Amino acid sequence: MIVSCPHCEKQLELPKKIVENVKGLAAGKTIAVKCPKCGGAVALHADMMSLPLPAGKKGKGRSGEAKPVRPVTPPRPPDISWLKEGRYEGKETIEDVPMALILMQEGSAREMVIGALEGIGYKAELVDSTADAIEKIRFVDYACIVHHSLYEANGINSSTFHKEMRTMNMSKRRFIFYILIGKEFKTFYNLQALAYSANLVVNDDEVPMFDIILRKAIPEYEELFGPIMEELRHHGR
Repeated sequence: MIVSCPHCEKQLELPKKIVENVKGLAAGKTIAVKCPKCGGAVALHADMMSLPLPAGKKGKGRSGEAKPVRPVTPPRPPDISWLKEGRYEGKETIEDVPMALILMQEGSAREMVIGALEGIGYKAELVDSTADAIEKIRFVDYACIVHHSLYEANGINSSTFHKEMRTMNMSKRRFIFYILIGKEFKTFYNLQALAYSANLVVNDDEVPMFDIILRKAIPEYEELFGPIMEELRHHGR
């Protein structure tokens, strides 16, 4: 199976095992793989397995005519009605004592995030400026980074720190659980997270339930990316 990287347009030939894993994904679920050329994340979902091949490699039917293209509609944001109930049955703690960096303005929302992270075993660190944060991530191996879209006045699209995260070498980036918080995000919407080169997006309204969100998101991340990273290492990527 061949897909194209949305960043550099390089064609990637997926191993059979990854194709099988993607075909088995439920609606709205994605698997991310690294482009060997630019290092960008390529999101894979089950519908892609029925897409036509890239230009120049289109399949032909017995009559020699190109097969019809099946239109693809992106999945809708996930149903998070269960979050309103304040309950999630899942793994609540993580085994090690990893570091978490928080880029949020002072306030109740930041305190909720700190409490949630420390509640599952992270050691939370704050920074005084964007420059301080960039300096820290260059020398400290953080397992988690939480970044509010308004930490810098001009917003996430002009954020110096966010640019640093997007261009970080994948040998380091793949081990960081990068969370974006802001009013523009839809909680647990994987396609939106991928578009922003993040692992998880959380809407401001759901910050009071950040502890529940982490209990669901972190085990899912480890379950999904653990085998994928192992497969990529097996193929020398």
